[in-house]
Amino acid sequence: METTYLGAWVATIALILLSLRLRRRKLHLPPGPKPWPIIGNLNLIGPLPHRSIHTLSQKYGPLMYLWFGSYPVVVASNVDMVKAFLKTHDIVFAGRPKIAAGKYTTYNYSDITWSPYGPYWRQARKMCVMELFSAKRLESYEYIRVEESNAFFKALYESAVEVIRLKDELTSLSLNVISRMVLGKKYTEESSDKNEIVTPQEFKEMLDELFYLNGVLDIGDSIPWLAFLDLQGYIKRMKALGKKLDGFLEHVLEEHIGRRKGNEGYVAKDMVDVLLQLADDPTNEVKLERSGVKAFTQDLIAGGTESSAVTVEWTIAELLKKPEIFEKAIEELDRVVGRDRWVQEKDMVNLPFIDAIMKETMRLHPVAPMLVPRLTREDIQIGGYDIPKGTRALVSVWSVGRDLSLWDKPDQFCPERFLGKDIDVKGQDYELLPFGAGRRMCPGYSLGIKVIQTSLANLLHGFTWKLPGSMKKEDLDMEEIFGLSTPKKIPLTAVAKPRLNLHVYSK
Repeated sequence: METTYLGAWVATIALILLSLRLRRRKLHLPPGPKPWPIIGNLNLIGPLPHRSIHTLSQKYGPLMYLWFGSYPVVVASNVDMVKAFLKTHDIVFAGRPKIAAGKYTTYNYSDITWSPYGPYWRQARKMCVMELFSAKRLESYEYIRVEESNAFFKALYESAVEVIRLKDELTSLSLNVISRMVLGKKYTEESSDKNEIVTPQEFKEMLDELFYLNGVLDIGDSIPWLAFLDLQGYIKRMKALGKKLDGFLEHVLEEHIGRRKGNEGYVAKDMVDVLLQLADDPTNEVKLERSGVKAFTQDLIAGGTESSAVTVEWTIAELLKKPEIFEKAIEELDRVVGRDRWVQEKDMVNLPFIDAIMKETMRLHPVAPMLVPRLTREDIQIGGYDIPKGTRALVSVWSVGRDLSLWDKPDQFCPERFLGKDIDVKGQDYELLPFGAGRRMCPGYSLGIKVIQTSLANLLHGFTWKLPGSMKKEDLDMEEIFGLSTPKKIPLTAVAKPRLNLHVYSK
């Protein structure tokens, strides 16, 4: 009897596999390497997946089909294919795969990044566009960006001739700006308040861990029946991080709710206040739960911090390797702004070379080299190839940034390539998509651009940068670490010598 049942099970499984195989034969799939049993093509993916995928795309073409364990993956790696994914068929590619990081670190896919496409996500997007990142609200917070920049540059002035780790300083600046805008106060300074539940260092470490774990290739995400083993230890780390973040965010919400309690005329002072007001709105299509408020708050803090710090660090590193570009940038700043004040946000329209430097960094060192993975919501045909529903989709902006048909000498840092060209970073020019494009484009990109531009411009205008000790530009290591963001593997250390007088920073 047992043998009969076993035989029936084997026959059933064989029939299922055969039907799947026949169905696959009928599909005209994009080209790609032959998958191995169980692991698919994971054997071809190294510690820097964006580089591995770029190499594979050179062999198999701009629309490539892979298998990550049990899941099919399609990769777009030139402008035409990227445009097909993010514009022509954007609604089809608007889904998100359900991976462990989204479950354990974003309240079971409750944030803007990982939530599935549908009423909840559409409502969240509307909140971001209409409320949190509206031009009016960003303008109202300009004084915060100015105050924190002034404090940052003054502190940098006072630490002149000291060797600094630049990303740490930039992260502090970004966090100060973002935490005041989102949370209403800074969490990067030591406080005498015994109720504070995280130290400034813990706060930064949590955000670093969040970005790393949201970008890793967890085996369980590709081979589900191995997920319970947690072979790489990522799930354990995700759960620990989720618990820490929740404790901090609960503390934040309790503070804000306490301020609002019994005060009917309370006016929102920061973005958490705005989120709490939106959560109470009876006209919401989908109720915004407490976990959703925490998830959005976490997104706002993390997203507003990492992109600016990583981009500016890469920029200074590239400029230290190209002193002639440094000099050209300084000449523009002295000519347009003068040496009696720092750069203001309104100056940026008159600083095309600084803008070109930012764009060149975003081309060569995109913060998210494959953007956030998407998921096809229905069957689609692109370029004559079939892409089945449920296929995971990657957009390799890393490959687009190295496309020889678009860029001359793409591996070289050359900001001049953007001068006189109408290429922007706002999701309309598919040659350069640091913030993505389409429905799932980063909703806070306008704030990110403001922080990156003014931080970079003032670092160049106010200081002369040198490598420490006897270190030469040839000694600079330009390797990266892969995660949801891609920072330098070895953080940049440098010495900042003031160019302008101290009174410029203390006005």
